[in-house]
Amino acid sequence: MSVLTRDEAQLRAQFLDVHRYTIALDLTTGEDTFDSRTVIRFTARAAGDTFVEVKPAALRSVTLDGRTLDPAALDGNRIALTGLDAGEHELRIEADMRYSRTGEGMHRFTDPTDGETYLYTQLFMEDVQRVFAAFDQPDLKAVFELTVTAPEAWTVLGNGIAEPTGGTSEQERSGARTWTIAPTPLISTYLVAVAAGPWHSVCTEHAGLPFGLHCRRSLAPHLDADATEILDITRACYDRYHEKFKEPYPFDSYDQAFVPEFNAGAMENPGLVTFRDEFIYRSAVTDTERQTRAMVVAHEMAHMWFGDLVTLTWWDDIWLNESFAEYMGYQTLTEATRFTDTWVDFAIGRKPWGYEADQRPSTHPVAPDPAAVPDTASALLNFDGISYAKGASALRQLVAWLGEKDFLAGINIHFARHKFANATLADFIDSLAQATDRDVHAWAAQWLRTTGVDTLTPVMGGGDTGWTLDVVRDGSRPHRIAVGTYDADTTDPDRLVARGPIELDLPLTGEPPVRPGRRPALVLLNDGDLSYAKVRLDAASWKTALRSLSGLPDPLTRAVIWNAARDMVRDGELAPAAYLDAARAHLPYETDLALVQGVLAFAAGQITDRYLAPADRPAGLAALTEICRDLMRRTEDGNHPGLRLTAVRHRIDAAAQPDTLQDWLGSGSVPGGPELDPELRWRILTRLAVLGAIDNTTIDAELDRDPSATGQEGAAHCRAALPDPAAKADAWARLFGSDDLSNYLFTATAKGFWQPEQAELVEEYIARFYPDATALADRRGPAIAEAAGRYAFPVHAVDEESLRLGLHHLATAPMIPALHRRLTDQLDDLRRALKVRQA
Repeated sequence: MSVLTRDEAQLRAQFLDVHRYTIALDLTTGEDTFDSRTVIRFTARAAGDTFVEVKPAALRSVTLDGRTLDPAALDGNRIALTGLDAGEHELRIEADMRYSRTGEGMHRFTDPTDGETYLYTQLFMEDVQRVFAAFDQPDLKAVFELTVTAPEAWTVLGNGIAEPTGGTSEQERSGARTWTIAPTPLISTYLVAVAAGPWHSVCTEHAGLPFGLHCRRSLAPHLDADATEILDITRACYDRYHEKFKEPYPFDSYDQAFVPEFNAGAMENPGLVTFRDEFIYRSAVTDTERQTRAMVVAHEMAHMWFGDLVTLTWWDDIWLNESFAEYMGYQTLTEATRFTDTWVDFAIGRKPWGYEADQRPSTHPVAPDPAAVPDTASALLNFDGISYAKGASALRQLVAWLGEKDFLAGINIHFARHKFANATLADFIDSLAQATDRDVHAWAAQWLRTTGVDTLTPVMGGGDTGWTLDVVRDGSRPHRIAVGTYDADTTDPDRLVARGPIELDLPLTGEPPVRPGRRPALVLLNDGDLSYAKVRLDAASWKTALRSLSGLPDPLTRAVIWNAARDMVRDGELAPAAYLDAARAHLPYETDLALVQGVLAFAAGQITDRYLAPADRPAGLAALTEICRDLMRRTEDGNHPGLRLTAVRHRIDAAAQPDTLQDWLGSGSVPGGPELDPELRWRILTRLAVLGAIDNTTIDAELDRDPSATGQEGAAHCRAALPDPAAKADAWARLFGSDDLSNYLFTATAKGFWQPEQAELVEEYIARFYPDATALADRRGPAIAEAAGRYAFPVHAVDEESLRLGLHHLATAPMIPALHRRLTDQLDDLRRALKVRQA
């Protein structure tokens, strides 16, 4: 299949104006394929040639201006359109299209709970070609008019309001009916969406528009339990965006469909946002997880303006979509809902994603040079922590420097200039420049066109009567930061009180001023986390932080210190065991749930699983267990259910012996709560599988108890985790020897396969991983390649031989870009883990 190059897209955009797609999809033609019929009306600005894209199972007919073209002339995914005259044209294409099991194109899922089938589209980047023929690039916007024929009992959703319109007498006899979806405004091909199935729906109206929530029927009770919360968040964000933006919401309805086996967190299809249906919680969750769901709702709604109303011209500007939606999602949630500490979660849970991506060889600028994104395959690689977390951090710094009033004024100029059209970085910066006297072009060059993370280190001077602060900046960006200064509380030396912030613009000029009084016990750069930089603490401040971290009044301040400690571990400046010691000292007193979750996630996923040598891992697991016991003791009163649930989860994962987990499973409850819901039961069974304390009979019995899709994934996870050669061989065959696993079952199996406790058992598979993953990626494409590189990689194998094997394969074996990028990142993380161990 040919990928689209930027040069080809530019030439085609100069040659064509695309006006309207009329698309008819018939979803009643079988379980493997569906019928797709497309009429495209377009204008050629001059005489010449072009092409249209489609990826059919069978191309039945192609008709251009009434003239039949040979379907056999399909070249990969392209149909050549030659000898076009200047003027208007009509192209008709009829094809059979394959359903997907990988979350790309038209995904088909049958719910094991009740046997009901659901379909939905994910057409991002190039996957529209799996559903209908298109001039597939973001700057050829058009009107889309769809009809969908589906089983009579189904509901069809789309970008606009969908209405059943009946069908032919033959369709009615076969139990089918046709739905007509209202024509869209001008949108890009990748934003077209359809979802069809026997959905359970909760519908309402807000601001004169229909709002709807939809999920599969087996999740209906769980959606109903949370529908009020989700709709309240949706309405609050909608209203707040209308206070910020002068352009009103540009579509005729707002549906949110929670769909199965979705690869991303969500997708911003105008009028029909699709979410992974894990956001419909069937087990207990923490309030921070509810906040994450709310943030995704806010993020996707921001896309209605950033991405849907105004769309990037080419994929080098993906940050114009994702960074803005990320920033606006967190900021708007803070302003408009009960979740007022979202930036703490961003700092501890999201921002490290950007820091880590920005320190790998695969890093790239937030806004890369167009030459660095020559085609759609390379563009797909930029959906990472840089385009999301770093870009949002840069925007937060821009607002701190520019002021929110001018920032929003520039955004509204941008919307007015480019609505229902396309724009570039240069267009956006010009809009900002119209709203301020500041040199935003220079700011963009320094922040958006560069790579890497600056490191800010304080240099303290002075004594009891006066002190000075200088800042050494390892990097080149300007920063506007707050410096927090703290002293011990006179009544409680383990608590700290703020002396007051110092505002600094970096780099500093001239000699640092002498500040009156004794130097503070703790001086913290980037307090409030308004900039994007690694920070270090001077020796005295670090000593204070180790003693009194949990006594700092603001959770965002504590997040900055925890991130500094995380960075120091990753850079080999702080022993992993010292991080665990700090966690043991302070997490039992931490009041912010996001911080507890973030610190425990790093301690478990990185420190105990990778950074500690195998001989030290048992001590690391014991430390995690002790932290969790302390948190569970603290939450026995039932007043902190989220903290308790977090502690229980991590205690399960850190268990070195099966006895306690077997007792919990047998009684159906953790002493003092919570009751074991499906998520906790499968979590316990997974750990017991790793420890060799259960077998397939137990797994089968639990699957009988919970035959849901999540139960199927839990069983696959457990079976792959069993410490048995036959179980490992079977799991490997299902992962790499067959293409039958859906994207979610593949991921569940891969997550179970590698376990640090089973290093000797799986040693032979390390060398097999690289050629097998490469062949799999070639067969199944980018989504499975990403899953294989992320979840099936032997992350536990932190040794020189594993690194050598991976680097040799990366250098010598051709592979698709999605796998190459993921392996590049994994091997760099492996190299870092080795250095941490050596340090």
